[in-house]
Amino acid sequence: MMSENKLKHLEFIHSTINRMSTNSFLIKGWAVTLTSALFALAAKESNILFALIIYLAIPIFWYMNGFFLMHERRFRELYNKVRTENENSIDFRMNANIYNSGKCTLLSSMFSKSIWPLYIFIMIITCLTIIFLNSPAANSA
Repeated sequence: MMSENKLKHLEFIHSTINRMSTNSFLIKGWAVTLTSALFALAAKESNILFALIIYLAIPIFWYMNGFFLMHERRFRELYNKVRTENENSIDFRMNANIYNSGKCTLLSSMFSKSIWPLYIFIMIITCLTIIFLNSPAANSA
């Protein structure tokens, strides 16, 4: 049977994991929304500048998404440690920064298979949009 202290500590950690996961999801949503809005402006105005702004915004969103995933992974490691810890050693510490290697690094998180495909796809679509906006067919319309 798990002690009340251990259970409470695991709940604290779990709520932090949920927050990080939600933040990561929201960042992806904002990236797609901003990209769509800028594509619409670029097409309406036939102005390539709007599409180029995406190349500034997407790396920022990619970084923030990786940042939240990195912290989510670190707290998952802390959760696993607390889960297997002795009942008497529960101290309610929330320091997950000690897990800063392997898959818990920023670079590893940014290139996670749940993150990088979205941002690479957006970059490719942006490139194709810029090519289309510069094409003679787009300029004659």
